[in-house]
Amino acid sequence: MTDDNPLSGTFLHSVSTGPGVYQMLGRKEILYVGKAVNLRKRLASYKRFTGGGHSKTSIMLSKVVRIETILTTTEKEALILEASLIKKHRPRYNVILRDDKTYPLIKITTKDKWPRIIVSRQRTRDGNRYFGPFSSTSAMRNTLKLLHSLFPLRRCKTFKHRDRPCLNFQMGRCLAPCADNVDKIVYDELVNQTIMVLEGRNRELIEQLTTKMNIAAKSLRFEDAATIRDQITALTRTLEKQVVVANHTRDQDIFGLARKDASISISIVFVRSGMVSGVQSFFLPDPIGSDEAILSESIVQYYSVRRHPPAELLLPFKPEDSALLQERLTELRGDPVKLHVPQRGKFIQLIKMANRNAVQVFSEQSKKRKSWNNLATLLVQSLNLLHDPDRIECVDISNIMGKNPVGSLVCFQNGVKYTRGYRQYHIRCKDEPDDYTMMREVLNRRIEKGLVDNNLPALMLLDGGKGQLNMAKKIVGTFGLTDEIDLVAIAKEKKEEGEKLFRPGRKNPILLSRHSPALLFLMRIRDEAHRFGITQHRKLRNKDILTSELDAIQGVGEKRKLQLLKTFGSLKRLKNASPDQLQEVPGIGPSLAESIYLQLNQKQ
Repeated sequence: MTDDNPLSGTFLHSVSTGPGVYQMLGRKEILYVGKAVNLRKRLASYKRFTGGGHSKTSIMLSKVVRIETILTTTEKEALILEASLIKKHRPRYNVILRDDKTYPLIKITTKDKWPRIIVSRQRTRDGNRYFGPFSSTSAMRNTLKLLHSLFPLRRCKTFKHRDRPCLNFQMGRCLAPCADNVDKIVYDELVNQTIMVLEGRNRELIEQLTTKMNIAAKSLRFEDAATIRDQITALTRTLEKQVVVANHTRDQDIFGLARKDASISISIVFVRSGMVSGVQSFFLPDPIGSDEAILSESIVQYYSVRRHPPAELLLPFKPEDSALLQERLTELRGDPVKLHVPQRGKFIQLIKMANRNAVQVFSEQSKKRKSWNNLATLLVQSLNLLHDPDRIECVDISNIMGKNPVGSLVCFQNGVKYTRGYRQYHIRCKDEPDDYTMMREVLNRRIEKGLVDNNLPALMLLDGGKGQLNMAKKIVGTFGLTDEIDLVAIAKEKKEEGEKLFRPGRKNPILLSRHSPALLFLMRIRDEAHRFGITQHRKLRNKDILTSELDAIQGVGEKRKLQLLKTFGSLKRLKNASPDQLQEVPGIGPSLAESIYLQLNQKQ
């Protein structure tokens, strides 16, 4: 195989005919990752695109200089490995679902003797009940608020017997099982009612509560009847807001797909217990492959060990390798997963709803592009920039009296945070811990790496005034990039004066209106750099504090140090601990506990 022809006959003859994964590499990055039942046959199919052309595949192949293959035992192993490599390397031409956040779930800890309601980001096979996901955090919070008001289950994280119940009991938010204030049968009934609400069985629950209310009223237990009446009223109001889309109580994810030129959008509608619980959409600018292949790859990328599929997926058409895909989803869920392509009836309406959501993504993308184009034009005009600011980076230096200096860099592309471009620099110049020297080091290191990776910003934003700007101008000039990178310094002045912007070659600062979209956008980038820098600096500072104090204690190694911090939670609690409390930590005997106590008190 040569760089001139990575798909030469010599190379193809050396490729295995078994299953595996192939990686197409450019000069500096992985361009594409794919899987195949027969690697040689799959790679040979690309030869028809190597004669030039304007298709996406031809353009990609023109950049490929090397192809690497990884053999697997089965096709399913290849599928899993492909998904893992795509998530790790995020190749330019693969399907990348850029919203990696995990939506929250509501968890009922039914394995506990006295269950409680909590929020979880991960569904595990621990015997507890999970409900969701909730794409809207506010909707989930409203649901939790309703459940806590209707069913006062325990709120404390750890269950301990108490002589007197806590404040939650006094406020009517807990039945205080810790103080034996509630019968186990009554408590379990509340847990079951909570599960009924989360399963969408509100009507059934309302019927049960109505019967109980009538019985309580006939027995002259009017306070109990009034409490049940309030529960019924709250449930009825909730029922009016719920959107029922199916005549069943199953969990489903409904996929919609829309194409516009080279771009594809995918929308997923979550149906839980027959009701819509949320929608999530993705925009794919120019993925390679047929719609069937892209749908299959999207499903593989979306579900994982942390995000289990529901029992049924409704799809607009049959995806590529559907049998293999179904096997993988069943493995993730631990129970059978059905892939259904409806042709008529109620389910086809659900597919149409998902497709409409997918089409809506293009409209939203168009609005975002238009909004950014207007803002970019305003930035160019207001600051007299040489280039469109499609990539903006901002540097922040965090330190306290020169200690633990950290240089942090944030990146925005087309007006949106680009977290893959965020960088943290541990300052090496210890002899001259001043902001100018530290920023000079960060800029030098960033530009040197940017020249190698060919990813320099169009605009570099500096937190500071003329001093920082002049220093950055010299560095950019040293690399011969004066006409390639625009420089802007933003300085926070007195409240009445507002922010000042400085540009090279201009004596006076640029003063924009406080409500100028251009100024507000630059301030947002500067503030994000502050946030990122302070967060990283705080981690280093806390680590330095912990290691410096605990490492000085004789008889405490790394394992015991971690055990002490895990037991007491903080250095402050550890310092306030008595020898008897220290002795309760596994691995610490009476003499060592006394020694630690004395050493900590001597430090104090």
